[in-house]
Amino acid sequence: MELLKAIILGIIQGLTEFLPVSSSGHLELAKFIMNDTSVGEQSMLMTVVLHAATALSTILVFRKDIAEIFRGLFQFKLNDSFWFAVKIVLSMIPAVFVGLMFEEQIESLFSKNLLLVGAMLIVTGAILFLADRAKHTEKDVSFWDAVLIGLSQAIAILPGISRSGATISTSVLLGVDRAKAARFSFLMVIPLILGKMAKDILSGEITYSQEILLPLSVGFIAAFFTGILACTWMIKIVKASKLSYFAYYCFIVGIAAIIWTITR
Repeated sequence: MELLKAIILGIIQGLTEFLPVSSSGHLELAKFIMNDTSVGEQSMLMTVVLHAATALSTILVFRKDIAEIFRGLFQFKLNDSFWFAVKIVLSMIPAVFVGLMFEEQIESLFSKNLLLVGAMLIVTGAILFLADRAKHTEKDVSFWDAVLIGLSQAIAILPGISRSGATISTSVLLGVDRAKAARFSFLMVIPLILGKMAKDILSGEITYSQEILLPLSVGFIAAFFTGILACTWMIKIVKASKLSYFAYYCFIVGIAAIIWTITR
């Protein structure tokens, strides 16, 4: 049973980290449906492992872009790679600030709060619906765009708000080229995921036991391979202007979660 839970959570994390339907919201829904009673430390460890898997899948898909950025940085020149890295750093600031300053308040929201998840999924759907109707351009991400996209990423800390959906939609609504918007969205989250993982590990609140090694490994593998598929698929979806399909999905799941909560 624990292996099955790990596989399900891994697949959900791998898919929803990149598809614009909120990984945090779906993980909360999955835990509620499966009646997940894991203690906080074990649940945190699984979360860290699943995020490590999706971070690794992102690095693999964008390995050429990441290598180019590092080459540009270590040339110590004010080239395009350097300024792109600066924009990535700018985009991270709002989420880092919110995460550090309101950590306890944010953690309190992740407690099977299906009403909040449902409402935020509807918000995600509305954002995706609007973005799908934006004009196609070839504009690059500007410094001001990076700040605004970063603000949308900070808001997406709420369970039910899709991080990729919020950041890509914000980029597109700002007039950024769709392919460049997807690339920036996925690259900007890597440092944040790695930073959050490091913080959780160093906090000393994570406990490990031999019996959970297999579920952790299975969850990691499931999240890693589904993450690769979802990441490459999402880039094609954004280019093809098919975000509205995910908007309808978010509307349906969000309304269902709200109705379930109210009628229980």
